[in-house]
Amino acid sequence: MDTLMSAENEAAAVEVYNAPQPVRLLAKLFSYLLHPLFIPTYFFLWVMFRFPYEFAGMDEHTMNVRLLGTFWTTAFFPAFAVFLLWRLKFISSIMLRIQKERIVPYVITMFFYWWMWYLSKNFKDQPSVLKFFYLGIFLTTVAGLIFNNFVKISMHAMGMAGILVGVILTCFVYQTHQGLDLSVVIIATGAVCTSRLILNDHSTGEVWLGLFAGIFCQLIAYFFTFIW
Repeated sequence: MDTLMSAENEAAAVEVYNAPQPVRLLAKLFSYLLHPLFIPTYFFLWVMFRFPYEFAGMDEHTMNVRLLGTFWTTAFFPAFAVFLLWRLKFISSIMLRIQKERIVPYVITMFFYWWMWYLSKNFKDQPSVLKFFYLGIFLTTVAGLIFNNFVKISMHAMGMAGILVGVILTCFVYQTHQGLDLSVVIIATGAVCTSRLILNDHSTGEVWLGLFAGIFCQLIAYFFTFIW
């Protein structure tokens, strides 16, 4: 009887959303377009278009090369590594729905994000805000790997929290107000986090934990880069 009641309580604790199919399709679209692997590229694009004077020492070709390098290093290579793990039968799905299957992808992504941060320190002609942001996403993957031992923390929430705090702190660095941009990022963050709940990929606690981890790691990176 106790076992049965315990099972019932556990089932009740799991939040299941039976959303209509169009809503689920929209949630999947948000999850794909704002996948955490794309966040570094989106941030680079935002800085490039909002603060072009920070790239004054580069010609157009060099800027495109840097943008492509950001995409390849932070998105393509980690995604390709996950694809290879799936094809080699080391993981059952490229969606990484099981905690233990996320360990190796976390480690691989950590390496590429660390490399991106290391390169940003040596590029004197790049905006300084990229240094703290790349360090922040590296620390976020470290936090994600640690928390993954206990709970399936939301990687989407970590990514969106990272770019949200990145935009806010960048505005502080340049002493500018980008209210429209900030509003868009806040709405996008809410949409992505809600999408993860609609698709039943995470619990509310896992999403909140991802948000707090992403925020905290970016703040640490900002402190280390500009204040330490």
